[in-house]
Amino acid sequence: MPGMKAQSLADLAAIQRHLRERAAAEAAERQAALVRAAQAQRERELFARTVGAVRPIAVSERLFHTPPAPSPQPIQRQADEQRVMQEALSDEFDVETLLHTDEHLSFARPGVAASVVRKLREGHWSIQRHIDLHGLRTDEAREALGQFLREAHQQGVRCVRVVHGKGLGSPGRTPVLKGRVLRWLVQKHEVMVFVQARPAQGGAGALLVLLSGG
Repeated sequence: MPGMKAQSLADLAAIQRHLRERAAAEAAERQAALVRAAQAQRERELFARTVGAVRPIAVSERLFHTPPAPSPQPIQRQADEQRVMQEALSDEFDVETLLHTDEHLSFARPGVAASVVRKLREGHWSIQRHIDLHGLRTDEAREALGQFLREAHQQGVRCVRVVHGKGLGSPGRTPVLKGRVLRWLVQKHEVMVFVQARPAQGGAGALLVLLSGG
């Protein structure tokens, strides 16, 4: 029939037109992909000319930096040391029989020659460190002196001066701290000798202390 034939021809033309349009779109997409690839290649070549020859870093050559963890504060150890120090320095220690009280106060460990005491009093050793315990409470002074002597001994210091005061500001003008310092020094194993300081160094308000070596 003529009408059906015309309709079939129109459908065929439409199908052909659709195929041509799709082919044109696919061609345009391929062309665009080629343009993008060419552009990328030009950029890589430009980068290579700019920076020169490069090579990727092998995995085995990579370095990974991990910051070290902070050292823990030895709080418990410090507390233990302070407690041991306080327990070791007794205020009740009897030093009267250990002190030499001629014209000047002095103390020497058994076996230390009298010449060592004399040389300390005469200034044979230079004073390398000093500590002033003025104004400290008993517990504060005990702790400060113990730490001072321990650190000085660890650092190889031999001669130090300990200022305890003359007690002029104490009730009854009695040098209470002086007596305690004498007891504490005798109990410290680092202390070999101590003598009363010369007037220019504090006189009756200070002591020169010779520490053991090493």
